Amino acid sequence: MDTTKTSEEIKLKHEAASVARVDTKFEIVVIPVSDIDRAKEFYGEKLGWRLDADFDNGSDFRVIQFTPPGSGCSIIFGRNVTAAAPGSAQGLYLIVSDIAAARNELLGRGVEVSEVFHNEGVYAGPDEPYLFGRTRVAGPDPEHRSYRSFASFHDPDGNGWLFQEITTRLPGRVAGSTTYASASDLASALRRAGAAHGEHEKRTGGQRDENWPDWYAEYMVREQAGEELPQ
Repeated sequence: MDTTKTSEEIKLKHEAASVARVDTKFEIVVIPVSDIDRAKEFYGEKLGWRLDADFDNGSDFRVIQFTPPGSGCSIIFGRNVTAAAPGSAQGLYLIVSDIAAARNELLGRGVEVSEVFHNEGVYAGPDEPYLFGRTRVAGPDPEHRSYRSFASFHDPDGNGWLFQEITTRLPGRVAGSTTYASASDLASALRRAGAAHGEHEKRTGGQRDENWPDWYAEYMVREQAGEELPQ
């Protein structure tokens, strides 16, 4: 028996397992633009995103970083930061808990945003491609299911963004502590829990539930983890 080989295999497996436990957080997307100041105005003044940095060496390098509200991921653009053609970044998804509110906010800021759309099982078509193919059906998903409703917009160079509405994650999608990226997301989760708890009280005879904080907490944790919701 070749024990040396066996020991080496065990060592490699152990090292691979150790690497897998290291957090690798996706934090930056590079956006190719043709006019840096125009892009800065769009993402800052039009969209209202947070300006994190604007570093310019005064000659051949400039990098600007913005972060969307509540996001753990940022974008950068500038001079000599990418060889990609301006406008070539497509399918950039912004996850929201209320797509109508997100769309209305941008419209109020003067940004052109598509109508909300969804998919009904046909994937080939003439429309601009997105997660569910190239057929866009007008209106939100009739059942208001998570992952199913979208709206799109572009920056001045044509880089393509989409809102996607998600209120309940797929099972196993979120692990660990229950967290919310913003006060708005937390408020939306509380409203959904409140509406569900109202139905729960109806099913239990209309009596006030003194343990409603526990019920809310269980509902919100399970909703974010994609688990079966309490009834």
